[in-house]
Amino acid sequence: MTSAKQGGPLSGVKIVEIAGIGPAPLCCSLLADMGADIVRLDRKASAGLGLEFAGEKADIRRRGRPSVAIDFKHPDGIATALDLIAQADAVIDPMRPGVMERLGLGPDVCLARNARLVYGRMTGWGQDGPLAQAAGHDINYISISGVLHAIGTAKQPVPPLNVVGDMGGGAMFLAMGLLAAIIEAKNSGKGQVVDVAMSEGSAYLALGCFGLQSAGHWSDDRESNILDGGAHFYRVYETLDGKFVSIGSIEEKFYAMLLAKLGLDPKTLPKQMDRSQWPMMREKFAAIFRQKTRDEWCAIMEGTDICFAPVLSFSEAADHPHNKARDAFATVDGIVQPAPSPRFSRTPSSIKSPPPAFGAQTEEALKAWGFSDARIAELKAARAIGREG
Repeated sequence: MTSAKQGGPLSGVKIVEIAGIGPAPLCCSLLADMGADIVRLDRKASAGLGLEFAGEKADIRRRGRPSVAIDFKHPDGIATALDLIAQADAVIDPMRPGVMERLGLGPDVCLARNARLVYGRMTGWGQDGPLAQAAGHDINYISISGVLHAIGTAKQPVPPLNVVGDMGGGAMFLAMGLLAAIIEAKNSGKGQVVDVAMSEGSAYLALGCFGLQSAGHWSDDRESNILDGGAHFYRVYETLDGKFVSIGSIEEKFYAMLLAKLGLDPKTLPKQMDRSQWPMMREKFAAIFRQKTRDEWCAIMEGTDICFAPVLSFSEAADHPHNKARDAFATVDGIVQPAPSPRFSRTPSSIKSPPPAFGAQTEEALKAWGFSDARIAELKAARAIGREG
């Protein structure tokens, strides 16, 4: 159910979100859960952004903040956006480089109105470079960062959904960059531009792997490394019922426990880190795991130091006993979704509201940000605000 709490560690921080797809909305969902006062500026008519094909309720990355419909081609629409930005701690630009400048909402214009503004720019390739103007998606950004090549089977890379580039290398780095710059602006009184590139963020997520590669401990051959499924003790195995379990017994003492639960005598086996024997050990482990169902293996291994967990689907995750005990998932407006994270002991995050219909709070949100009834009426009459289509 929706939390009634309206606080959070970012209470009092004001952010203007220019509507976009993928990582920018997720970043804003995170910040809104933490209490930031965010207003999302949507287009007046559908632009086919995000998950509109699935319905407005389904795009829960839009949760927790109101939607204001603005005509970005109308001078009064741009003036409205600038008046909001003038009050904000940060603005989020999810467009290709140069689009906001052409609209009259570029960094120079916005910082002239609000010297302490943090201007967060979210793109796949960054604001400059040979690819800056090219279209792309997560799969492309993590391709040039080296990350996609490392994920998959021995035969070919497999896209890890869009969580590594878009959501990890994009949304999380944007949130971190915005908050760092907001803290700095409170000390200096000066804003700045934060340039987030998903390609670069995804590379940073693989920092440890780059270190291993440079030291000669990471091979470009997939399924031959300790963390990519090559090691028999860090891998997913199929069970008797066609489901899967995950094993991560890297440490020697955890590996010894795993062998004991599998009924294997370490004296009869090769050394754990003998890479030449990993393919043989994978086959041995696979044969054993296929002898019992996923639930049976859970009864044997879950909660031990083996480093074990069942591989759950999205539809199963909310019902796992650990997730239920921690209220890790919430149901809002009939949609099961992850609850706010991380957790704060004194200023807890909360889901303020489900995703709104596009432009549904245009008048309400503008009034909350100080627009008079007369001004709102003028903007509506000029068709500069309000949803169409």
